[in-house]
Amino acid sequence: MGAQNHRFGAVGNLKAIEAKRIQLQAEIDSNKSIEDRKRLGQFATPIELAKEIISYGLTLQDDTEISFLEPAFGTGSFYSALLSEISHSTKQLKNVVGIEIDDAFYTAAQDLWKNTNITLIHSDFTALKSLGTANLLISNPPYVRHHYINQEQKVKLSTLTKEETSLSLSGLAGLYCYFILLAHKWLAPNAICGWLIPSEFLDVNYGNILKQYLLNSVHLLRVHRYNPEHCKFNDALVSSCVVWFKNETISGNYEVEFSYGGTHNNPEVSQKIEKQNLEEYRKWTHFPALRMKSTRIGSSQAPTLGDYFNIKRGLATGDNNFFILSREQIDKLNLDMKFLTPILPSPRYLKCDEIFSDSNGLPQLDTQYFLLNCSLPEDVLKVYYPSTWCYLDSGKETTAQKYLCKNRKVWYSQEYREATPFLCSYMGRSRDDDIAPFRFILNHTSAIATNSYLMLYPKQFLKEVISQSPDMAHKIWGILTSIAASNLESEGRIYGGGLKKIEPKELSHVKCPQLTELL
Repeated sequence: MGAQNHRFGAVGNLKAIEAKRIQLQAEIDSNKSIEDRKRLGQFATPIELAKEIISYGLTLQDDTEISFLEPAFGTGSFYSALLSEISHSTKQLKNVVGIEIDDAFYTAAQDLWKNTNITLIHSDFTALKSLGTANLLISNPPYVRHHYINQEQKVKLSTLTKEETSLSLSGLAGLYCYFILLAHKWLAPNAICGWLIPSEFLDVNYGNILKQYLLNSVHLLRVHRYNPEHCKFNDALVSSCVVWFKNETISGNYEVEFSYGGTHNNPEVSQKIEKQNLEEYRKWTHFPALRMKSTRIGSSQAPTLGDYFNIKRGLATGDNNFFILSREQIDKLNLDMKFLTPILPSPRYLKCDEIFSDSNGLPQLDTQYFLLNCSLPEDVLKVYYPSTWCYLDSGKETTAQKYLCKNRKVWYSQEYREATPFLCSYMGRSRDDDIAPFRFILNHTSAIATNSYLMLYPKQFLKEVISQSPDMAHKIWGILTSIAASNLESEGRIYGGGLKKIEPKELSHVKCPQLTELL
């Protein structure tokens, strides 16, 4: 490592410490369920990825002496990488501070790094009141999604970020967004920051405030997005990026580097984008544009699917296995058909893209499924519909206690959805660039759909056109299925392992001028 870093340990010991750290990391992870780790956002950074990020971060910091801050220390993957990579540079470690809230990780880190001159703090980073400033911050903050953050925590975090940055994050923001904003006060002037975070913030509405911070409160240097087909985390299907910025503000226009795939030093493609252009774009995953076949379809005024359809997610039952039953199950349980609505199987089990109807409006499928939906009180059901009551009663200790069900007025009463001729699968994968990951379905039946589908309801003028021309629905479906894969994907989002998703608002932004030509 060199004499200048002697007080932080010798490089000769680092290999053994790193081997022990990986072992401890695995042991702690194995003692927690995947659900607990999701709730806590604990997904450790692989050491080779940590080294790549640290190495690049050191090149951005001009200061010779490094004051390093890691707000989500874990067992110390980034610290281990820092000790390794700084040994190849002329820089010196002045001081290192690591924050860790988890008891097991803090104890492990104390033992691992006890012979190095690091300050480890056992605390919640977002609640710290006193901490020195750092000129280099690199971290993989906890990926805790908003539904794992209770309302009391959200209010507390929102109040803090508003007080310290004058920015108000959406209630849908993940914990990592709060980490980035609340770290600002601990940054020295010209400090370099590198945040390894989910790339979804580049596209979603809750990421707008974070993008506002990056464009106006600091100097955004680079966004490097990893290829989601090559997931960086073995235990989390998340698409990752590293956001780099410098703690300074620049009033004028400047260029930001957007890179994709490969590594920081050897990306698949890279492009410089002017700040003023970024301010105009809703989705930053359009960059680098060289990767996309088409970042825009026609002019910005071209009609979109939202001009023709009201698009909604299918209904969320709270427990599909309990509420969705086959005809065979219904007959066996002797359930009352008045409480059962035809519903489509998930896209995974739907082998056709056009669903024909029988004389009763039911799907002509090998297995017909029905949604159990009832708003009658239990005492009425018990007297007049005992078989249905008996089945619902069997779910009171299990299904009724699930989040969605227990927050309903009547736990077995579903949200309302009408059938629609046009459906789109919500997620999917595609191995061919020319084949869209999302399927458009033409539904001739009275069946509704779950939230694994998006439901496209024709607006009134389109309904009238369809009613006047028997084959119009088929022509519209043909246009929907012909939308280029790149156009759909440019509005959607992608997760680790290549899983692609598209939300109702995103689908509504997909341009489709062919519909105007048809109509």
